Amino acid sequence: MKLLANLPRLLAIGLAIALAVTGIWSASVSVSAFDSYNPGWEGTTQLRGEVDEVGAEQFVAMRISAYDEVDPNATIAVVLSPDQAYTAAEAAQIEQFVRNGGTLVVAEDFGPHSNTLLDQIGARTRVNGRPVRDEWRFYRTPNLAVASGVVESNLTEGIDQITLNYGTVLRPNGSRVLIETSPFAYVDENRNGSLDDTESMRQYPVATIEDIGAGQAIVVADPSVFINAMINREQNREFARALLEGHSTVLFDYTNGGNVPPLVEATIQLQRNDPIAALVGIGLLGVVALAVPRLVVIGSRKKNRENVSRSNNTPKSSWKRVRNGIAQRNGWDRDRLDRLMEQLEINDGREDENDD
Repeated sequence: MKLLANLPRLLAIGLAIALAVTGIWSASVSVSAFDSYNPGWEGTTQLRGEVDEVGAEQFVAMRISAYDEVDPNATIAVVLSPDQAYTAAEAAQIEQFVRNGGTLVVAEDFGPHSNTLLDQIGARTRVNGRPVRDEWRFYRTPNLAVASGVVESNLTEGIDQITLNYGTVLRPNGSRVLIETSPFAYVDENRNGSLDDTESMRQYPVATIEDIGAGQAIVVADPSVFINAMINREQNREFARALLEGHSTVLFDYTNGGNVPPLVEATIQLQRNDPIAALVGIGLLGVVALAVPRLVVIGSRKKNRENVSRSNNTPKSSWKRVRNGIAQRNGWDRDRLDRLMEQLEINDGREDENDD
């Protein structure tokens, strides 16, 4: 019985804990495509796991000034299909990072902003932006072309192929090709899902590398190579790891794409001793800390209201017996007692009844 009596309170506490956990989870994960804090199929949490595997430090860039906070010679920066264009000043900062010895990976399929960035930093490779299909070498569907034309290099050692996921192809324009499609691939220029007379089968570049100053720019024709749903396909993980190895820092560029979860952002800023962000982080933690007791109090008040309601809904016959007993023992007038109870709001609007 005691457990049943405390059930509303226990439910309130359970609800408070569930809401707090849900809030923390929502504030620490993302649903954006290619986001390294998105654990879903199109996120890249497993790519972030590869950073740990190679023993590198992760550095999340939310402002372009982050490129000034890392050692270019020891850092690889990753840009996955940016949502917005980089300004000339932002691109100049990235270019300086590369020319000072940094490695930049740009993975793009159909977005319009990567070619602009590549042009701004002085890279020659361009993204075609039309889907590539392969009806002979593919995984499940020709849209998931298996690129098996691997050129020997330190970045492709031990890799025989990678698998694209509705990817495109590259125009190297003189840069070195790392990986090509099979000879049976074609670019579906009109996007009708079939090989037309104006489209030809041949090998197309899907990964290139070129020197820019003391650094390098690597371009991959499909950011989906690195997502959770694809990283285990046909040596995609090995390719990702080959890109990351040899660097002590991996910078994930979120300056123009993706959304860092608020709790993660607060934590990062706390680690970097940003005073303003630290206050925000403390505020977030304070909200979470206050949410649980607040919800418990609300639940407790609700329970008390229910108890008061039950006491106010005492059956009329019960009230009449109580009233008669009090009046008889004390010699009080029953009508006056009723009026007194009404003033105290205990009677709660009950009508006086005639005794039989």
